[in-house]
Amino acid sequence: MKTRIAFGFIVLMFVLTLPAYAGGKDELQKYFSNTASKVKATENASEKRKILNESFQSMSKALDKVQNSVLISKNDRIGIDHLKTSLQKKQDELAGSNGFVRVSDEQLNDFSDYVVQDMEQAEMITISVVTLLLIILLVVILF
Repeated sequence: MKTRIAFGFIVLMFVLTLPAYAGGKDELQKYFSNTASKVKATENASEKRKILNESFQSMSKALDKVQNSVLISKNDRIGIDHLKTSLQKKQDELAGSNGFVRVSDEQLNDFSDYVVQDMEQAEMITISVVTLLLIILLVVILF
């Protein structure tokens, strides 16, 4: 009987973890999708840049806070590093620094869509559900 209960508990954990992971990743995608919507709703190119830049900075700050937490595993730290590197490259591309050509004013709407698509395709398998949820909470609450 104890074996059945333990086995049932393990199966239940796997079943519940997959939707929670998908929900966490969806929330990150939703964050960047909302940013893209704000960019498209803005006419002024400098305001569009400001919206994108602030979005990248907020996410980077949240990732830094989560990464410095003692509760985060080594694998999660590696996953966060990959996500931070990807965000930094996008921020560099937006600003035209570190060898990137600056995104032109006419391409800012397309660039914001690109960021959303890149997040949808991102490999975040190494970031656990707890870490994803912590990142989302920090972005929403603190920024």
